[in-house]
Amino acid sequence: MPRRPLRVAILGATGAVGQELLQLLEERAFPVAELLPLASPRSAGQSLRWQERSLTIQPVEEGVFEGVDLVLASAGGSVSRRWAPLAAAAGAVVIDNSSAFRLHPAVPLVVPEVNPESARGHRGIIANPNCTTILLTLALAPLQARRRIERVVVSTYQSASGAGARAMEELRDLSRTVLDGGEPVSTVLPHSLAFNLFLHNSPLQPNGYCEEELKMLHETRKIMGLPELRLSATCVRVPVLRAHSEAVNIRFEEPFPVDEARALLARAPGVELIENFETNRFPMPTDVTGRDPVAVGRIRQDLSDPNALELWLCGDQIRKGAALNAVQIAELLLQDRPGGEA
Repeated sequence: MPRRPLRVAILGATGAVGQELLQLLEERAFPVAELLPLASPRSAGQSLRWQERSLTIQPVEEGVFEGVDLVLASAGGSVSRRWAPLAAAAGAVVIDNSSAFRLHPAVPLVVPEVNPESARGHRGIIANPNCTTILLTLALAPLQARRRIERVVVSTYQSASGAGARAMEELRDLSRTVLDGGEPVSTVLPHSLAFNLFLHNSPLQPNGYCEEELKMLHETRKIMGLPELRLSATCVRVPVLRAHSEAVNIRFEEPFPVDEARALLARAPGVELIENFETNRFPMPTDVTGRDPVAVGRIRQDLSDPNALELWLCGDQIRKGAALNAVQIAELLLQDRPGGEA
């Protein structure tokens, strides 16, 4: 990307992540010369506010990426598969939040605090990892740097925000329905999330795992450069509006003193330690909603295995789990250039 202020397009500008991208570009004073909000024809022609300006949403169509330097895409896999290669061919760098290119061998999959060097080898497209994977690798990476990880077992507690803005609104509405004595009927998710939880609704695979769980396995391996890492995930959708949580068991090749692990995580980039054993106070979704850090706590020895530790983490799915990570990748590309072109 050039070292001047950039012409930036947001593909999927009307969605929950697209709205967060708009906010973050302004908050972080990203060098935007011109902002181009893009969405489906259904939303085209509508206006949105950014930096006290009114911008008209444009449809995604042939030629729209000409002259664009950076595309932040969060419009789903099918949209990205169609348009990201065309945007890259037009000269833009695409940072894609869908699963379309994450496991493509020629596309970097990047968490800036974990594997920033991978972004430098891009060929026009960089993949933004799955939300749960981003949060997990922020906790794993500083520990792996000290002692080799052999196995991870993780259970996720995923908020409505992971299914988008419509799922968040449905949780609000159906919670009111239940409190008023009515019968909640979901039209966005397969089951009502109001005062309920269910196993993740991504497609089940022949091995019995769902797609979301396998994303965590394959993406964590790629990001951390551990192709043989053993990882098993169980993903659950819970009645939380925003921010995911994860219970993580990590087995190392040798014992890992708890105090040492705690000290490493307390100073790890992108991580915040919230831990008070005396008051039983550990990370909660409300601690991280609308905030950048991933909160980690309740770090303890696994009583069943001398080489394993347990920990709990929470992170804002829309922010660090999606939009913030994408903007940080873009910032990383800008920082890497002393001048001229990337």
